[in-house]
Order: sequence, then C-alpha cells, then structure tokens
Amino acid sequence: MQHIPLVDLAALRAELAHDPLLRWLDWLPAALDVALDAERNGNLPRFQQALDALPMLQAQHVDLQRGALLIGQADEIDPATREQMEHALRGLMPWRKGPFEIFGIHIDTEWRSDWKWTRVLPHLAPLAGRRVLDVGCGSGYHLMRMRGEGAALAIGIDPSVLFTAQFAALRQLGGVTHAHVLPFPLEGLPEPQQGGRLAVFDTVFSMGVIYHRRDPQEHLAHLLECLRPGGQLVLEGLVIEGGVDDALYPADTTTNPSGRYAMMRNVWCVPSALMLKRWLQQAGLNNVRIVDETPTELAEQRQTDWMRYQSLAAFLDPHDVSRTIEGFPAPRRAILLAKR
Repeated sequence: MQHIPLVDLAALRAELAHDPLLRWLDWLPAALDVALDAERNGNLPRFQQALDALPMLQAQHVDLQRGALLIGQADEIDPATREQMEHALRGLMPWRKGPFEIFGIHIDTEWRSDWKWTRVLPHLAPLAGRRVLDVGCGSGYHLMRMRGEGAALAIGIDPSVLFTAQFAALRQLGGVTHAHVLPFPLEGLPEPQQGGRLAVFDTVFSMGVIYHRRDPQEHLAHLLECLRPGGQLVLEGLVIEGGVDDALYPADTTTNPSGRYAMMRNVWCVPSALMLKRWLQQAGLNNVRIVDETPTELAEQRQTDWMRYQSLAAFLDPHDVSRTIEGFPAPRRAILLAKR
C-alpha cells in the first residue's frame, strides 16, 4: 500500500533549494510533528487511511484554470478504480472549498469557490512567476487556481488537518508541484527573526479570516511581515453596508446573547468595507482599493452530498433571508487590494 504524506517535506525541500523560504526547513519538521500528532488530532488516522487508500496513479489530464478543477478525465480509469477512489475521497468529507472534477467524480463542495476566484482574478497583479501565500487556504482550491495562473510557488496555511489531507490527495492525484498546504495558523508561524514570517511573498491572500481575529490589526501586521516591499495584499471578508465607523460585534454577548453571527462562533467584528479599507491604511498599506462587494447567495454556499452539515440556508432567518438567524444583516463579502 502506498503512503501519501500530509505534507511532502522531501518535495518541499527540493523545491525550496534556492529559495529564501528554505529557512522554513529549520523549524518546519519539528512543528509538523506537533501539528500532526495523532493524540492531538483524533481524526488523523482516519484521514491518513483515506489518503493511503487512493489508487496509485496520477492524472494524464490536469486543468487548473477551470471552475471545477480537472484532475484526470473519466476515461483514464476503469469503474472499479473510480469506485475505490470515490470511497477514499469520501473518507475526507466534509469538502467545503471547491469544486473539483476528479477522474469523472464531481466533488460538489459546500462553497462555489470558483465564484470568489472569478471576482478576485481580474483585479490581481499577474501571478505568473510569483511566490504566493494563501492564509486560511482550506482545501487548497485557490492555491491550485494560483498555480494555474503561473505562480512559481504557492504556499497555503490553515490549521485544519482535514484541509491539509484534502490537499495532499489533490496534489498526489494531479501530480501538482510547487504547491503545499501547511497545518498552521498565520499566528502559529515563528517570528521573522526565527525564520517564520519572512517578507518574501509577492502576493499574500487572506480570504475569510480577518473577522475571526480578536485583533484585526495584529492579523494585518502578521500579513505584512510575509509580504515583500511592493508586493500585493488581497484581503477578503465579511462586511456590512455602512460608513467608515460602522461595524457589528457579534461575539459581544451583552448585545447578542448567542455570541454568534450566522451561527458561526468567533466572529469578533464585521466592519463596513470602508472601515476595512481604513484598517489597511492604518497598517501602512498603500493604494488600498475596494474592488468588489457582493452578498453571498444561497447558491454559493450550500449543503451538498459532499458536505452534509447545515449551510447558509439554515443560518438565515427563515422568514427574511436578508437577515441572519440572530437578526444581523445577511452575509456580504468585500475584496480589497493593497500594496506594501
């Protein structure tokens, strides 16, 4: 039986041979031992079993520029192999970020992440040849899209071991190189002087993270520590309509007894897009632009056969879908770009 590592250190070491990020190899092995400790992650053995149950093959046809990322065409494998593959991939449920088309298996993820990418891509500095960091990367769907746009190296970080395992499956089946997901939060990386948050990335993405941070300015400071001078920051998150001083504080139980926003815990602040822009300016970023602001549609985030838990429809007021179940404005998301 094959063994697919959650993080391929050998490939990472080879791909970083002449890169400033090679310093990460000083601390990364020990950090991975802690992050991937089975005693800390009760589901880790199940994830590894699913990975190792994947057929030993790589796709002949890969297209990382499609909405549903293509990894292998249906006629590349026989029905028995496809059944084995689907069983293994279902062992990595729930699948939240996608979608994917894998050897004729359609992984219909909770989020239509391709919709977000369609909103982001036209505004980006070209990614070809760039070193990219995606903070809160989930399954790595957007990392794959970044590689599809020619990024020379795409690193994703996300504390979810499940997402790390999902990306390991995609990377193996697709034979994708120069793209890795590491199971850490941004704040979990060593300080810059210890070789962690190095200012070497040309483009840094933080999408769907900042409203989960108690201190958004600290999050922005950490993002800037990773961004080279002249590099581009892409920030995306929940917002409300309003002026520069308008924001919601859902975690404040004195005004919101549930402490939740759309049933999510740890949503500390949902600012207006203008407040978010001011935060970026206060952090020292230049050329700050709001390039998109879009309400989240029920068709963009929903329950599927690959993500069977409750989704957006259950988080909204059943009598008024313009409000969350707690009475807040329904989710809308903004994309901001800035330059260091």
